[in-house]
Amino acid sequence: MKEIYLDSNATTCVLPAAVAAARQAMEQGYGNPSSTHATGLQAKAMMDGVRQRASGLLGVGEGRLMFNSGATEGIQTAVLSALCALRERRDAGKRIGSLLLYGATEHKAVPESLAHWNRLLGLNLEVRKLPVDAQGRHDLQALDALIGDAAMLCTMAANNETGVVSDLSAIAQLLQERGADAYWMVDCVQALGKLKLNLAATRIDYAPFSGHKLYAPKGIGMLYVRAGAPFTPLMMGGGQEAGLRSGTENMAGIAALGAVLAALDDGKTFRSHADLAAFREQLVASLERAFPGIVFNMPFDLSLPTTLNFSVPGLSSKELLDLFDAARVRVSSGSACSAAKALPSYVLEAMRVPQWRASSAIRLSFGPLIDAATVTAACARIERCGEALRSSCLLPSALAPSPQDGIIQLSVDGQCTWLLSDAASASCVVIDPVAALVPRLAAYIRCQHLALRAIVHTAAPADHGVARLALLQELAIEQVGRIDIDGELALGQQRLRRVECGENHVYLLEQRFAFIGALAPEALTPLLDAALVTQDTVLCSSSDDGRLCSTVRVAGEGEASTSELQLDAAALPTFLRQHPDAILVDVREAYEHAACAGTVFEGCAVHSVPLSRLAGQVAEWLQQPQRPLVFFCRSGNRSARAAACLRRLGHGAAWQLNGGMAMAEATRHPLAIAA
Repeated sequence: MKEIYLDSNATTCVLPAAVAAARQAMEQGYGNPSSTHATGLQAKAMMDGVRQRASGLLGVGEGRLMFNSGATEGIQTAVLSALCALRERRDAGKRIGSLLLYGATEHKAVPESLAHWNRLLGLNLEVRKLPVDAQGRHDLQALDALIGDAAMLCTMAANNETGVVSDLSAIAQLLQERGADAYWMVDCVQALGKLKLNLAATRIDYAPFSGHKLYAPKGIGMLYVRAGAPFTPLMMGGGQEAGLRSGTENMAGIAALGAVLAALDDGKTFRSHADLAAFREQLVASLERAFPGIVFNMPFDLSLPTTLNFSVPGLSSKELLDLFDAARVRVSSGSACSAAKALPSYVLEAMRVPQWRASSAIRLSFGPLIDAATVTAACARIERCGEALRSSCLLPSALAPSPQDGIIQLSVDGQCTWLLSDAASASCVVIDPVAALVPRLAAYIRCQHLALRAIVHTAAPADHGVARLALLQELAIEQVGRIDIDGELALGQQRLRRVECGENHVYLLEQRFAFIGALAPEALTPLLDAALVTQDTVLCSSSDDGRLCSTVRVAGEGEASTSELQLDAAALPTFLRQHPDAILVDVREAYEHAACAGTVFEGCAVHSVPLSRLAGQVAEWLQQPQRPLVFFCRSGNRSARAAACLRRLGHGAAWQLNGGMAMAEATRHPLAIAA
């Protein structure tokens, strides 16, 4: 399937006309615009033409517009300029405000720049957040109370995570009414091509822009400086850009940006606001069909039509990202600059949304170049994702159950819950339930029509049984039988036995598995001496320390070196030819497979063993410790855990596909076909 890219707030592809313009600048218009010969003059003419077009589109008027590397540099320059002016005023004995205000939902580049230059310049002003309301707009009442003490105010035209459009007119009016002389910077990165701008007609002192948010290459941007606003160059040396920003100009980038601005100016290349709003409605309808209970984290009437931010009850942002990625729909979990960090969205936290929404939000964003066919295809895949979740029992479903034998490991916040299921008897046992996992457990048990035989703990539960009671309530069960202290429970053809280990309990599934809770492996010595466990019994802990599982034989041993486990995608075909008995193991979850179409690796047998079910499979693999195992997943993180686990358990030929399927796609080798 062709990739559908819906992460345009992070970056965009480059407009073909921009590629052509950049190529022309590099091949023919390569002169240095500071040179006085004809080649240099031609380059300068091109650059001046782009600046003139940009000035007209943005309504620069008598203000200045300089080219730079992008928004981060623009923000730094604006903050430095304002703070240098503030220091000069203070040194001259003039009053300045005591606050450097920034919107609580600003890009992190803003508060970090304020703190950095405030410290280096020795101003020692207070850097303070300006709160936003529940809709994500700046709290004007709070601004009214603070503006008299503000030395600088930093806001944004539209938020990168939610698309919420700021009420800049109301802020400007408040500044005027209070006679505030604070310098005002407005981050216009998400506004370019989406909002009408007439900067010279506003009170805005500084406005940074970034080309790669609107189909220009990375590394080219602009900074608007209002006529009369103070300015201090961030970069000095050659006097380029009329002394505003030294360094030879990025002529290829400027030419490409010029092509984008020309397309913006022609009124034909990009979709209208009405078209984009209609596309958003179409996507919203499919999202609502796919994910019952979905909550949108932004007000539609106050947001850009190109941005959707949503959360789905019971599903983490990582699970949704994996799901969308399997369907080759590219979305993100917030700002691309911080998406790799497993933290709640500070933007949504500032809007005071419930914690589960801030922790599990997904951002879907598209640019004004999108077409109807792409939106229609995206909607079909979104609805396919919903069906994938239903087939995997993660959403309510009318599908007939298909019970499976298995040992399922569910993890959250460093804690593990284990679910043992038996298909023949359609029954299950839950070990060490965690409250946060109760909805997931209940959904799976209901969907599979399993009879819950027992809920047990390996130690006195820290929550005093809250999770156990919640699970019973979710399943509408008044009571559930308990395993007697010395008893056994039949789970199909197997026996689950409880044995004492000091003040803790260990649950043995025959001699194959031992669910040990938080016990240290050495505490199992009495069980080993009594032949209740063997050296090869798989140990399943209630703590998620990254190891997945262990065995008595190797408990406590360290992990293998990461470099020893990695197999590059480009080397995979050769590796498979040299090892025809190798097993390719896909550790993605079942819902990811259901969202895919086609095979993962053409001509190769692929075994699907989700990471959550790995513990139940390791014993079989350990019987053939020299048969190569190559684990893969979406990005390489889960497969790295699987390979490390098998190596630690004594399987000397376990590998992981470095970079996962993402890198396999990048190699474009005939063997690797993205699902």
